[in-house]
Amino acid sequence: MEKKKKGTRKGFTTGACSAAAARAASLGLLEGAVPEVVESQLPNGQLVSFSVSDGFCENGTAHAVVIKDAGDDPDVTNKAALTADVRLLADCPGEVVVKGGDGVGVVTMQGLGLKVNGPAINPVPRKNIEDNVRMVAAPLLETQGLEVTISVPGGVEMAKRTLNARLGILNGISILGTTGIVHPYSTAAFRDSVIQGIQVAANQGQESVVLTTGGRTEKFVIAELPQLAPACFVQMGDFLKYALDTAHREGIEHVIIGGMVGKLTKMAQGETITHANRNAVNTGLLAELASEIGVPEAVCTDIRAAQTARYAGERIEELGLGREFYQALGRKVISTIMARYENSRFDLTVLVCDFDGNKLAEVAQNG
Repeated sequence: MEKKKKGTRKGFTTGACSAAAARAASLGLLEGAVPEVVESQLPNGQLVSFSVSDGFCENGTAHAVVIKDAGDDPDVTNKAALTADVRLLADCPGEVVVKGGDGVGVVTMQGLGLKVNGPAINPVPRKNIEDNVRMVAAPLLETQGLEVTISVPGGVEMAKRTLNARLGILNGISILGTTGIVHPYSTAAFRDSVIQGIQVAANQGQESVVLTTGGRTEKFVIAELPQLAPACFVQMGDFLKYALDTAHREGIEHVIIGGMVGKLTKMAQGETITHANRNAVNTGLLAELASEIGVPEAVCTDIRAAQTARYAGERIEELGLGREFYQALGRKVISTIMARYENSRFDLTVLVCDFDGNKLAEVAQNG
């Protein structure tokens, strides 16, 4: 069966759509009618036309909506109605005030570079919103100010499918985007969320971060470490290097990695990005570990010829040496990683689980 190709059509960020809606509403205040199409400038300087819906003006306010098109990226905010309400501020000539309305998250923790209790509108999109308003509303700003409120109907529900709550962003989504463009299947946003999650933990004064490769491993480590605060748990996915570099930079003292045999083998062999499409699992390394714990040479040869780390684990478990094998793998992960971070403050612990979330081993650097 032929693998379905991923799309390549680019889309636009929540920030770019918010800026376009704000520009359209500002034009409405200036001209008396909100346009059905507005040309808006992205943070990267590109001019793009956006369709505008639900535009109206009344009593010194204007309302405009831009529906987010995420292109071929599977984004939870795709088709979200980025909404701008712009009103005149009589006593504030020249000022543009950007606020968050319903569906835009509220920041409750330090470490995001945003004001606590303020809206989760990141600095680049905030500036982009203000810049677009100023581009078209200069005549109004000579004598008055403008208040721009960005809202997202349904944003509270969308946010439940993001990591916002973990980062202390509550009751809505974030308004994001450094260029304004969403690249299909981009990893940049996820990578940035990993970095941000560790920064939030550090800014809360947490001494530990627990890095996991996915939802099942995260559920496992949360059950294993109930004494830790929610902010300590960060899904790093495949971004081991970015997670550890950030932990090192932020002065985290204890790093715990939770994983299954496949991803842990990638770490043990020195991969810093553990995606399956990158270098293959080194089954030769697993065969060496197996040999060290007394696995018969015939089985080691079989493991070396196999394609997956899971196969190695299953064969060794059949011999009753599973616990010893997973401990050996954990020790190898620690020695490989700490050789790269020998000058770091953090110590390292590895928790190993199976595909059902059952604990297989726990190995501490100093244990």
